[in-house]
Amino acid sequence: MNTGLAILLIVVALIAGLVGGFFLAKKYMMDYFKKNPPINEDTLRMLMMQMGQKPSEKKIRQMMASMKVQSEKKNKKK
Repeated sequence: MNTGLAILLIVVALIAGLVGGFFLAKKYMMDYFKKNPPINEDTLRMLMMQMGQKPSEKKIRQMMASMKVQSEKKNKKK
């Protein structure tokens, strides 16, 4: 009987650890991407040049601002 209980507790602890670790990792990554967005001005400038557009500073700032607004809207929905 004690062996069965020990195995059950090990399985429950393993499942709880996996679930807790998943949510902690998810929260950490969401905070990381909020502080360090994967697309910055240099990346945006390079993408526009590859598409054949001449990126002006005004256009880059507008696109960054619109991406920030969209990101905030997406975060508010959650």
